[in-house]
Amino acid sequence: MPGHKQAMVESCPLPTGRITVRHQIGYTFTMNSLCNKRVLLGITGGIAAYKSAELVRRLREQGAEVQVVMTHAACEFITPLTLQALSGKPVRTELFSTQAEAAMGHIELARWSDIILVAPATAHFIARLTYGFADDLLSTLCLATEAPIALAPAMNHQMWKNAATRANIRILEERGIRLLGPAAGDQACGESGPGRMLEPDQLATALAECFSSSRLQGLRILITAGPTQEAIDPVRYISNRSSGRMGYALCQAALEAGAEVSLVSGPVALEAPARARCHRVSTAMEMYQAVMDEAGHTDIFIAAAAVSDYRCIHSAQTKIKKSTDPLNLVLELNPDILASVAALPGAPFTVGFAAETDSLEEYAMDKMTRKRVDMIAANLVGEGKGFESLENALEVYWNGGSCSLHLDSKERIAHQLIELIAERFHEKNPDQGTEPAAG
Repeated sequence: MPGHKQAMVESCPLPTGRITVRHQIGYTFTMNSLCNKRVLLGITGGIAAYKSAELVRRLREQGAEVQVVMTHAACEFITPLTLQALSGKPVRTELFSTQAEAAMGHIELARWSDIILVAPATAHFIARLTYGFADDLLSTLCLATEAPIALAPAMNHQMWKNAATRANIRILEERGIRLLGPAAGDQACGESGPGRMLEPDQLATALAECFSSSRLQGLRILITAGPTQEAIDPVRYISNRSSGRMGYALCQAALEAGAEVSLVSGPVALEAPARARCHRVSTAMEMYQAVMDEAGHTDIFIAAAAVSDYRCIHSAQTKIKKSTDPLNLVLELNPDILASVAALPGAPFTVGFAAETDSLEEYAMDKMTRKRVDMIAANLVGEGKGFESLENALEVYWNGGSCSLHLDSKERIAHQLIELIAERFHEKNPDQGTEPAAG
């Protein structure tokens, strides 16, 4: 990204995990949005199962990928075909599925999910989960997963008040299982009281809150994203293949971690996150000026933009006409934004990117040392990697440690990287982040 040397001349606008840690630090990746989240929705045998169809729709509206698992009893209330049509995925009902179990399907599902939501969760299922039963697919998944589990209880109010149910709930909450509801009101039996499953829109909102994070609360973060464009003439420019997706994903992830975010964006076909302050620029000089205007009162600077290293000394004021003669362009060096921020008195915690085609670790470590930055996120580009891709993989380095963020969507990689940045920032600045940033 920054410092990337492979530029090209264009005459039209640009088109629009898991973590392996090689350093003894524990990370818990948390997110605050359902966009690109993998939700495993478990449906058990209660009348409230009819609400699950609408719940799937609500979850997908918020950007979640939904995989439905149903108990046999749930199939008596709503058909798997309905949930399959709404989720866009085959519904799983059997633990001993010949096709799925050929690849240990229940383990694969347990690892796939970011969260398991059981809605409705009957008194029977709650009791089985409390005592560790694993005699069907859903209960087995709940034991096999490392993902958080949320339950949306749904039962008669007397069952909810029963001492056995109350004891089971206490045990599950002590184990970190989250309860969403229940609500109080009219029930299918004709009685009224606590035990109603929350409505689908309430559950979708509550599920998003399960991913909330305050790791960067009270901090100001400045992020650059996208390419820059250096004019050759009024219709042509020097640029690169950056789409800006990684920088924009980092912006969203930082917002979800509680930060106040400023985004300096080159020309991209992306909509900035609603809560970010976005300053759009075209050239490297414009990006440099916008960054330096804010860097002095920023806690963390993330240089994700692919800034053009060079610009034309003289750009033509009118379109250069095609001819058979060679076209010679005289280029001069653009300012180094990352190094300039890192060199400021009282510089922010500074994170650079290194996009390379080879010798990834060697070049990344050299860049981190030479520019005196706190952290470098390095990735290979070319042949469908990095630029113009929806996915990314990063090798992240800092003084005394490193880790790998394996190939995944840029949104998921962004959340993982933000957690790493938060961890390192708080180690370096243990007293910052609990109060609003001054400045």
